[in-house]
Amino acid sequence: MALTIAWDALGLDRWVMVAIGTPQGFPLREHYILASVLHNQLKNVLLVLYVLAWLMVFWPVGWARGFNRRQRWGGILGVTLSLIAVSSLKQVSATSCPWEWQDFGGLAQPLSHWAWGVFDGGSGNCFPGGHVSGALAFLSLAWVGLSAESMAAQRWGRHLFWTILVLGALMGAAQTLRGAHAPSHTLWTAWICATVGWSCVWVSRHWLARSAIVPARV
Repeated sequence: MALTIAWDALGLDRWVMVAIGTPQGFPLREHYILASVLHNQLKNVLLVLYVLAWLMVFWPVGWARGFNRRQRWGGILGVTLSLIAVSSLKQVSATSCPWEWQDFGGLAQPLSHWAWGVFDGGSGNCFPGGHVSGALAFLSLAWVGLSAESMAAQRWGRHLFWTILVLGALMGAAQTLRGAHAPSHTLWTAWICATVGWSCVWVSRHWLARSAIVPARV
């Protein structure tokens, strides 16, 4: 969070976007790898993985067998609530995408994401990054593994954690190069998903601990 706040405070979004954009727009906006593979096709793959994760809650196979049902519920609810949190923020955000900024031939003035109710002249609803949340929301499953007692589960959690971060960085970079999102959009999405996911896992762990205490029968 400190990194993200510092990035915003220093105004680095503008510096990065000006470096890769032109007054006529973003040359890589419709690049096949960025727009088709890393956006549309990868989004469909992540949707399939999300459905499979839900199935694992009820019919665990492979790695999922190493976690009890409440741990699996905590993980998948963290994924779901992370997606809802990011989507909800986008719906009320007045922030427009960089490709709508005046610097790149649009009408919008780049303003702070947190200037609620202040419209920048564009269409808004561009903050935080919705596309990248499809990957970063899975941090919730990584927290399940990292907080487990089993060394094998923790190792799985570490692998998943770094895989998600690399994938999220790749997807975020692709959207930045296209002019769809500034880097801070991805950073804030990562923080939101990490926080919501960890909160769900923390609640599920304490719920599990409480439920394990069985009152003595008289």
